[in-house]
Amino acid sequence: MKKLFALALVLVLALSCTAAFAEDYTVYLITMDLEDMHWVSVNQGCEDAVAESDVSIKYVWSGPTAGKDDAAQIECINNAYADNADLILLASNGPQTQVATIEEYDREGVKFIYVDSPADSPVAMQTLATDNTAAGQLAGETLLAALTEAGITEGKVGVVNINAATVSTQYRENGFRAAFEGTNFEVLEPVYAEGDAAKSQEAATNFITDGVVALFGANEGATVGVGNAIKAEGEGCAVLGVGFDKSDAILNLVVDGYLVATTAQNPYNMGYYGIKSAIEYLTNGTTEFEDMDTGCTMLTAAYITENGLL
Repeated sequence: MKKLFALALVLVLALSCTAAFAEDYTVYLITMDLEDMHWVSVNQGCEDAVAESDVSIKYVWSGPTAGKDDAAQIECINNAYADNADLILLASNGPQTQVATIEEYDREGVKFIYVDSPADSPVAMQTLATDNTAAGQLAGETLLAALTEAGITEGKVGVVNINAATVSTQYRENGFRAAFEGTNFEVLEPVYAEGDAAKSQEAATNFITDGVVALFGANEGATVGVGNAIKAEGEGCAVLGVGFDKSDAILNLVVDGYLVATTAQNPYNMGYYGIKSAIEYLTNGTTEFEDMDTGCTMLTAAYITENGLL
């Protein structure tokens, strides 16, 4: 009798373990790379939301390991599918490059939520991102105000961007240009540096050599490059710079006076609320969510100091 009871208990435990395992979900965050602090913050938001939840989630952060690479990001999506991902939070490297892959796996039952940069496909349940056009315009207005305060009312303005395919930074550039419409400033054609700080510094240095009065960096790597280029020119450099994103390197460049300000997004919120939406879908089957503008803040030297950001 004891043996039968023990056997029955083992079976009950085995069945309960199987049931618990069946309730586990797999969620991936796939970003443009694994290096920028922007993506580190998105990941932190995801991890915190997973930790707060009482839902059993296998969470994986993935992305190209050697910088922004369309083929490598598609391979990350393929790997997530092979790992039986139920949902993928995706920061698309370009509007078109992942569409076929996304739509194929959507038909297979994998759900998508866009964070930061959407792909040009409507299959995602939600987009959580900065209003990049408005944020870019705010950066432009901040730089224009600084130029006016310095008594500079005309001249050429250089733009260092990632590439022509990344939707988020193209919108930022469009907003930035809008801020200078109707002025005597000429915003030059962008130089694309793939978000690499060294390449961005070289591009910014070339702009300075060509006689620009101001520079705009459209993402973290570009902003570091712009700030370092101005810093390398020494105290006699009158070129003003403004950037995008937040890292210790960027904050130090602002505090030290080599950048007027940087436009800080809220990438943590993208990850945190992205996971919240994922959990709502996984547990309740909800598939319709409102898109979310995760906002931005202009970080000047005074703001950084007053708020203890360094």
